[in-house]
Amino acid sequence: MCDFYSLPPGRANQMFQHALALAARGWATYPATNRKGPLKGSHGVKDATRDPDLLRELFGRPDVVLLAIATGRPSGISVLDIDYQHGGMDWWRENRERLPQTLAWRTRSGGLHVVFQHRQELRTVALGAIGRGIEIRSTGASVVYWPAIGAAIECNAEPARWPDWLLPPPRPAYAPPPPAAWQGNDRRARAYAEGALANAIRRVASAAPGTRNAALNTQTYALARFVADGSLSAGEIVYALASAATAAGLDGRETVATIRSALRAGGAR
Repeated sequence: MCDFYSLPPGRANQMFQHALALAARGWATYPATNRKGPLKGSHGVKDATRDPDLLRELFGRPDVVLLAIATGRPSGISVLDIDYQHGGMDWWRENRERLPQTLAWRTRSGGLHVVFQHRQELRTVALGAIGRGIEIRSTGASVVYWPAIGAAIECNAEPARWPDWLLPPPRPAYAPPPPAAWQGNDRRARAYAEGALANAIRRVASAAPGTRNAALNTQTYALARFVADGSLSAGEIVYALASAATAAGLDGRETVATIRSALRAGGAR
């Protein structure tokens, strides 16, 4: 029986060697504590990498206990997390014959991590949302690689394609609340501000992939001055730019958070 809680000499080096092996498979990893959280002062899954030199630096700390894999786009795999403590093994017994042969390992608590190829449309889904005791770990999430501390690999096959029947339903489209009607009196200033807003919408909508969030932040910050002088309301800017950004492919709720942050930075309240 594996003693998951003991810390044998050379634990950090042990995790580093596993990290190198996983990097060779194309998986991005980072070190974690025994509670599965990031090390003090680190950035967790945002630190995940496949670069050997960066891995050596990350895993060079004496407080390294576990090895975590960044799921989704960074590693090209997503994981079906079967949680023993929340009844996931009942779901597993009912559905395992429907799943293809694929890589799977035991977890510390007696559950399973079932590994599949990542699919672009696949998102992280919280525990219990699509089945009792199961969750989906995809982009933005991570899983602990329990075999690094002795947990059994139940199936050593290559990751299979994620099953169509396990794809979660798409999120409903996000629509920001419509703004209140303009209450100002200076129509010349209003017309100028509306022109600036229209230009900002075009720039956000036409921004190239990878630059859209930065464009959104820049354009919102530039519009904040119109809130201060009453030519535009904050609600108008949120509504217009959030609509343009989500049409361009950005996440709606994250978009609104970016806009509100840029408005505050620009002095709008």
